[in-house]
Amino acid sequence: MVNVLFVCLGNICRSPMAEAVFQQLVNEAGLADKILVDSAGTGAWHVGEAAHVGTRRVLAQHGITYTGRARQVNAQDLSSSTYLIAMDSENISDLRHRFGDHPRLYRLLDFATQTTERDVPDPYYSGGFDYVYGLVVDGCRGLLATIRAKEGL
Repeated sequence: MVNVLFVCLGNICRSPMAEAVFQQLVNEAGLADKILVDSAGTGAWHVGEAAHVGTRRVLAQHGITYTGRARQVNAQDLSSSTYLIAMDSENISDLRHRFGDHPRLYRLLDFATQTTERDVPDPYYSGGFDYVYGLVVDGCRGLLATIRAKEGL
């Protein structure tokens, strides 16, 4: 089983969006029995909360339901994750500082093909959930293609 964990700061905006989008792509590819998808945050501020209303709105506009609850990333996540996908450079730095390096720690937009951006901006204060959704879809499509090639799926 390939385990993919998406990580952002609070696990209410970007990483749950990526989790939901990637899960939909995995399901559409018929790979739900081969790829496990989850998300977490580096911080504990929102543990137990539903995804941000902006995230739920943009996902619903695209026919995606998300019911997950925020949680904080832990050492077990790193040991069980095949791919650890951070939303930005700060998340990567936080993960390395707390847990050391991971052999497959990437930024989501390292897999994007339609943008030159490398960090998914945090829409928590500024909005821009539709823009973030486009970046997430681009990155998730590239990530799935990479996983399929590397893992022989």
